[in-house]
Amino acid sequence: MMPLSIARPGETVTIQKITGKDEVRQHLAELGFVVGSSVTVVNEIAGNLILQVKESRIALDRTMANRIMI
Repeated sequence: MMPLSIARPGETVTIQKITGKDEVRQHLAELGFVVGSSVTVVNEIAGNLILQVKESRIALDRTMANRIMI
């Protein structure tokens, strides 16, 4: 497993695990980041990621992306 922040633009990955406190995991789940779902990296700007999750595009900073394992 490796963190989502390692994924390159254009790559589609599957979430294996989400780390962090319960509040953080709950917040990410509400945004659509759940174990087993697919995420596409749209772009990377200064270490921050723009991600396609289901029908939405979401921006995550590097610290949050490091909590999502692929």
